[in-house]
Amino acid sequence: MGHKDEASLAFSELRKESQDIYNRIHSIAEDATFVNQVYRSYPRLPLIPNMRCGAWYTDPDTASNERAYFKSTDGHTGNWSFNLRRPNLHVLPLICAHAGLLLVDSTRAGKRMPDALSKTVPIWCAVINRAVLKTTPNMNVDADAWNTKLYTPPGVVSAQEHDQIEQKLDGWADDLAASFYALPKLEYPLRPIWITPSTTVFPKFPDTDAERRFYPIICISASKQVLDGMERRVTGFAYIQGSGDDHELWSMGLTPAQFWKHKQTLLYANRNELPTLVQALTSSTNTPVTHINVNFNASFHPTPIHHVHGRLSICTTHDIPSSLDKDFAVVYLTSADQGPPTLKDHPRVLYVQTPQGKKGQHHFLHSVLPQATPFILLHIQNTHRVCIACETGTDMSIGVALTALTKFFDDSGEFCGEYEREREGVLSKDDIKTRLHWIITSCPQANPSRTTLKRVNDFLLSPPEFLSPPKFLSPSGAPTPPHERKTTPAPEIVL
Repeated sequence: MGHKDEASLAFSELRKESQDIYNRIHSIAEDATFVNQVYRSYPRLPLIPNMRCGAWYTDPDTASNERAYFKSTDGHTGNWSFNLRRPNLHVLPLICAHAGLLLVDSTRAGKRMPDALSKTVPIWCAVINRAVLKTTPNMNVDADAWNTKLYTPPGVVSAQEHDQIEQKLDGWADDLAASFYALPKLEYPLRPIWITPSTTVFPKFPDTDAERRFYPIICISASKQVLDGMERRVTGFAYIQGSGDDHELWSMGLTPAQFWKHKQTLLYANRNELPTLVQALTSSTNTPVTHINVNFNASFHPTPIHHVHGRLSICTTHDIPSSLDKDFAVVYLTSADQGPPTLKDHPRVLYVQTPQGKKGQHHFLHSVLPQATPFILLHIQNTHRVCIACETGTDMSIGVALTALTKFFDDSGEFCGEYEREREGVLSKDDIKTRLHWIITSCPQANPSRTTLKRVNDFLLSPPEFLSPPKFLSPSGAPTPPHERKTTPAPEIVL
């Protein structure tokens, strides 16, 4: 065997070991112990995970129900951004109520902390602080004393990069101040603080308002930085830095919630039996894609979009009850092969099977939106509230809601049947952006993909000739035969 073959084999073995679920969950457990140690040092501060990775390291029994959505890509070098699609304003009341926050994330080999903690959060703090000054003219503080500086971790962010980011802060603050979002009154500015497993002394903060100068946003990078991202443990596993990252590659369908629920059972299992155990746990709780999971609980609480007085709302398909309230109509988007007859044949349910991948993108533009918008219009005219559901409640349902808000509601959030600007053909991306902010304000977990947003823009802004006449497309992308087409004629609507 040549040197190249030996190197290839060694690399393959290392990769296999790094994806091993036994190594991963034991590494997560080690990191979670560190996170809990930090939490015990600041028991009055709420602990929240930065999604998605942070949820693996935060015990649901101690963590807040809130989630944060700071993306590392918004902090990547040269790509810095305060993203108005992810403003994270929903955590500000929590920060004000508890005078600070603990935020958990981790990163893979090669870094002490993820870009989300070293740059995205510092950008967020500085932009919020500056925007507060711009939008709160009657603050009882000296503007010069209100700290708007950018703070980044020394040794992680270079002085040059720090300066480049700082030059952009005022522009981002202006964008935030001019947006639909409303900033709460802050008594003190935000300031990021960083704690990693290499931190020897945890910082102390004043307990009283008289001494306080800022709200600490304590960024906990959960994983220890190790050479090549892997380190042997005498207890029989290989520690993998940032094990919670990219869980699709190793978790076998295990979720953070399942990990914490069955933590002791999973950690006590030996290496050979663990995959079988995980398979049993996931198969007993996960729903196969060929079957729709229906909520048989009569309680139904979708997330209402407050700016339109809850006339549109968002939820997951799992949240839809089997017995639908007479005040609601539902747009039900699913990739499953079959749906429950109680919903599929219901006169106040528009059931649309949506394929995944590229076919799904075409289907969303040429079938989902052309069917959903008249259905929503008809039911709102008939005084129903319309709930839009997809499997995650964060992507396609958001796209449909965004389209309906832009087409049928004016800038004040009043229903107008057909928005005047659309009738005049002068809709703009700013109109769409503002309505997306309405959604995110009510539904912070909304996370529509770039593709979904692009399809919404195409549907609303393109000339009629760009969009072919409404086609009834099957999930395969082929036209549906006339006798199989599902329509929602007005006479069948239950009022």
